[in-house]
Amino acid sequence: MQTLSVSALNEQIKHLLETSFERVFVEGELSRITFHNSGHIYFTLKDKDSAISCVMFRGNATKLKFRLEEGLNVLVDGAISVYKPRGSYQINCFMIEPSGQGALALAYEQLKQKLSSQGYFDPQIKKPLPKFPSKIALITSATGAALQDMLRVANKRYRNISLDIYDVLVQGEGAAFDISNAIKKADLVNYDVIVVGRGGGSIEDLWAFNEEIVADAIFHATTPIVSAVGHEIDYLISDFVADVRAATPSAAMEIILPDNNELYQYIDSLSDQFTHSISQKLFNKTQELQHLQKSFAQHSVDRKLLQHKESIKTLQESFNQSMSYKLQKFSLELKNLQERYPQAIDNRINSFKEQVRNLEKMLESNHPKLKRKKGFAQISQAHKVIDLNSLEIDETFEAQSDEVVISAKVLQKREI
Repeated sequence: MQTLSVSALNEQIKHLLETSFERVFVEGELSRITFHNSGHIYFTLKDKDSAISCVMFRGNATKLKFRLEEGLNVLVDGAISVYKPRGSYQINCFMIEPSGQGALALAYEQLKQKLSSQGYFDPQIKKPLPKFPSKIALITSATGAALQDMLRVANKRYRNISLDIYDVLVQGEGAAFDISNAIKKADLVNYDVIVVGRGGGSIEDLWAFNEEIVADAIFHATTPIVSAVGHEIDYLISDFVADVRAATPSAAMEIILPDNNELYQYIDSLSDQFTHSISQKLFNKTQELQHLQKSFAQHSVDRKLLQHKESIKTLQESFNQSMSYKLQKFSLELKNLQERYPQAIDNRINSFKEQVRNLEKMLESNHPKLKRKKGFAQISQAHKVIDLNSLEIDETFEAQSDEVVISAKVLQKREI
């Protein structure tokens, strides 16, 4: 039996497997997914009993319309390849489709869910459209029917408008990048509104408007954006992110632009309202002026003077009456005083005379010189009358009667 080296054996196995399984279609569940910096994707495809390693190289990975996710069931189109240095085999994947649904449908739902969680669809951040725009950017194909539909509606509804056309690819490779760049450029020109649109088509034809790069450009724009892609039944990612969604390109212009006939009717309505408002204000001001005139007449200077004259006259009459009454009262009191005055004076004089007599009697009875009692004398010391009890032994004092003053000294003191 021929002896083989490991490399030779692996080479034979590689040739056998790769020639025997040049094309395989395998269905299973994604697991252990690794997105390498090189752009290659490594993962495991498994079912309940077995697993197999898989790789999708960058060239094929860039064509994926959806993102590989853990646990997703997929159908893999590829070939068996052997990595000879390790003696391991794997599926080299050319295409991957979700099981039970298309790749585009899955990619649509994945991106929709992602952007919704990031707030891209929040109605609170939607910008309102101006009522009377004057400058609009149309981002679409210059050769498409959608542009002609928009121009036709604009010409019919509202001619006082400036329309700038940004010719872009609206389908195929590079369309999403083209549309995104046009949105960013238009957003710098201070348009009133930007319309992003194209006519109907298949999901593949409209797919550029489902790309994340377009959604980002719409979301970060400061100008109000209307998404007008496809037909009424078509809902694209751009429709959810834009400030306003129009069912068709022509419907977008009907939403954005006022109708001339409606404007004429609106102007007539404003004119009627203005006339009515002015008439009402004139009537109200006339009523107010009449009221002011009456109020002025009631509060005029002449009327005030007349009122003050009446007040002065009333005060004068009241003062005269009051003075007359007081004079009468004072006259009566004076008469009474005149009648009572002589008698009152006599009574007061007699009272004073009686008081003088009483004081004279008191003086006579209390004056030292008028006292004639024997054995009584007034004790003084340093010319001040003192009490006898205040004297101490050996102190000198004076004893005074009404006839004589004697100087003395305390020789002895005892209590009685």
